Amino acid sequence: MGQREQVRELLAPDGAVLLTVECQQGVVGSESALPELAAVARASGALRNVARLVAAAHAADVQVLHAVAERRPDGRGANHNARLFRAAARLPVQQHTGSSAVRIAAPIEVAAQDLVVRRLHGLSPIAGTDVDALLRNLGCRTLVVTGVSANVAVPNAVFDAVNLGYTVVVPSDAIAGVPADYTPAMIRNTLALVATITTTDELLGCWKAPRRASRPTSG
Repeated sequence: MGQREQVRELLAPDGAVLLTVECQQGVVGSESALPELAAVARASGALRNVARLVAAAHAADVQVLHAVAERRPDGRGANHNARLFRAAARLPVQQHTGSSAVRIAAPIEVAAQDLVVRRLHGLSPIAGTDVDALLRNLGCRTLVVTGVSANVAVPNAVFDAVNLGYTVVVPSDAIAGVPADYTPAMIRNTLALVATITTTDELLGCWKAPRRASRPTSG
């Protein structure tokens, strides 16, 4: 079985979930707290590809889950134990709960059936959140990971999902990090060891293509 057929089997709508990571206005939007990351996410086409995948998932009845990082205005419960957290607390745009910064960014469209999981702490969209319980209740076997950043949150999500027993698929052109040339190196040397690496177009082809009929079970 070739990779294309393997990916198609992994992406059956009844066992796959599409995860978007921190695709929020305050991260990848026009008023981002991290303008360099936002610029790369848009210029590389990654954000547009996430939107294409979300639209295709909606059409194919694949569950979509959006992971959002936010912070209370008083900072309660937030981490302070790494330089990244301390720097984020000083940024001019804050990912405050209830603000426009934590809304999913255009051109991604959020449907009524989508799930949104918000976290107040940590680096991972999965560890310490409701994501694992939701995935298990949904019958998820394959998690498609998209979004930002390839520096921190995306690899965290991939490692956590693999450790929890999920098969992970990463469309290489639907994630972004800084600098731009870091992302392909990280995919090649790290994520490719634990996840199936594919492209947005390949995933779209799988979700649009008719599936083979299931083999009848013997009675």
